[in-house]
Amino acid sequence: MRIPHRLYGHVSAGERYSVGRFHEEASAALVEARSADRIAILTGGTGLYFDALMNGLSPIPTVSAEVRESVKRRFETMGREAFFEEFAARDPATAAKLRASDTQRIQRGAAVLEATGRPLAEWQGVSGTPLLAGLRVARLVLAPPRDVLLERINRRFEAMVRQGALEEANLLLGLDRTLPAAKALGLPQLQEYLLGRMTLEGAIAEGQSATRRYVKRQMTWLRNRMKEWTWFEEPQLSNIITYIR
Repeated sequence: MRIPHRLYGHVSAGERYSVGRFHEEASAALVEARSADRIAILTGGTGLYFDALMNGLSPIPTVSAEVRESVKRRFETMGREAFFEEFAARDPATAAKLRASDTQRIQRGAAVLEATGRPLAEWQGVSGTPLLAGLRVARLVLAPPRDVLLERINRRFEAMVRQGALEEANLLLGLDRTLPAAKALGLPQLQEYLLGRMTLEGAIAEGQSATRRYVKRQMTWLRNRMKEWTWFEEPQLSNIITYIR
């Protein structure tokens, strides 16, 4: 590999990854790159992770596995609506930002409250030091036209299926549905096919549709939070030369 990659394919699907862990690992990767006199290129599509790099991360303490499991069991025993009602009564500030269907975020808020005695919204109001503070950074958004982007989404999903996505989806059958990896784009649909609940054509179409919906939300996030970045919106981007003043 001509360009060393970091933080890619390094975590098991069974692990509960977080923006906090990414922040720590990205910090170490940046130190490694600078010590080797290399330019670090941070790329991807998860806006929250970029936000943590650019604006800092709230110093929310790590919640133990025991507390998370306790909250999860209570959620499963009470049911979603009752649990959310109880959580909203205990932490109205955090609950006001969520919906009852935001299962993972609700449990996260409840776990933080249980572990620290402070609402998650209160912790989120405390800013951390931006990881990229003081560095010369080129901020770029690659945003091809909508029709080009959607066509690439369809082709990429079909290529994934041809190149082993079904085998990978089969290996992940039985994965805890609350884990982030269980919600990977296309995975639920391909597993529905493997379980005999959907045709392969239907699974591919549903997976492509789910990806398009995600990209629509992603672009809205980018335009709201990264509007000051340099945007490249040409259909074909064969070369990008950036001058950092």
